[in-house]
Amino acid sequence: MAEPFKVLVLNNVSQNGLKRLGERFVCAKEIAAPDAILLRSADLHSVEIAKSVLAIGRAGSGTNNIPVAALSQRGVPVFNAPGANANAVKELVLAGMLMAARNLPAALRFVAALDPNDPEMEKKVESGKKAYAGFELSGHTLGVIGLGKIGCLVADAAIKLGMQVIGFDPEITVDAAWSLPAQVKKANSLAEVLKGSHFVTLHVPLIDATKKMIDAERIALMKHGAVLLNFARDGVVDEAAVLSALEAKHLACYVCDFPSPRVNTHPQVIALPHLGASTREAEENCAIMVADQVRDYLIDGNIVNAVNFPNVVMPRESAFRIAIANANVPNMVGQITAVLAGAGLNIHNMMNKSKRDIAYTLVDVDSPVPQTVIDAIAKIDGVLAVRYLPQEH
Repeated sequence: MAEPFKVLVLNNVSQNGLKRLGERFVCAKEIAAPDAILLRSADLHSVEIAKSVLAIGRAGSGTNNIPVAALSQRGVPVFNAPGANANAVKELVLAGMLMAARNLPAALRFVAALDPNDPEMEKKVESGKKAYAGFELSGHTLGVIGLGKIGCLVADAAIKLGMQVIGFDPEITVDAAWSLPAQVKKANSLAEVLKGSHFVTLHVPLIDATKKMIDAERIALMKHGAVLLNFARDGVVDEAAVLSALEAKHLACYVCDFPSPRVNTHPQVIALPHLGASTREAEENCAIMVADQVRDYLIDGNIVNAVNFPNVVMPRESAFRIAIANANVPNMVGQITAVLAGAGLNIHNMMNKSKRDIAYTLVDVDSPVPQTVIDAIAKIDGVLAVRYLPQEH
């Protein structure tokens, strides 16, 4: 029997997720020469990642805490769990809208400041509550920027609450398009959403194209008294521009999941302590999803939901499989098949896909593969990593 795969577990990853790895895996918080790393928020930018690492799994959606580009050059896929925490985030977005619409944080502070021994307490409640009168969500318009799993769930929930919904996502996937409620009005631009919404909620990743996407110019397009919600990433919003708009009373409220020295003390800011995915259910869902993906990759070479590799899933049709990560350049497949043909190996099945600068190939052959063949493939210029994955009986 082959040696077990060793997994370094950083942070508290759900045990139900780790159990999915099965008996071929050994997990520990400290382990020498790990084959994989599973983590949540631990910062891998500041540590040296062992040369033995073949895969990294992030039990969540964002991968800003992982040096993805450097790992790509090593041929190491970085897996995440998109959508596994979607329901948790959706519910928090709804809570954020309700907190803003009904002035709940200020009302709670008012009640907390009352003296329970004051005989006039009831009168003070009745006279004071007028300062916290709000409005209902029903009949108002929600703008959803980013129509992935979370955005679609938020849109659906808002519609059920009687809201009108405008959505915008220039890169919407086919799956997301199918799950988007038919009642959502699809905007042709970001500006259209900003101009037409009483609430705007952001559900986009933090990439170069979305850094400070909501800036002073775009905030100026929003309705007077609008509410901005950010449960995506802090960097997609220009905090200085938001605070300026709050001071000018152009924005009524900023609800976010990212406390900072700038926003924490502002009375029109509702800042939560990064609670988006902080539910038992979301943490478990993320751990289960990413554990399944890492397991499938290490045992069978299949890739699903890697942020830096294409999705490549090929059912086993042979006990002898080779997995190759390489630069996305011409004639790589030709060189790989030439090595196999030169060794007298018959290709039973093959799949090759690319994603930006990275390509990935799975090859099933009809007979055992000598180490000399694996070494020859590894020496091809542009090959980043190659693994031989014979199936255990």
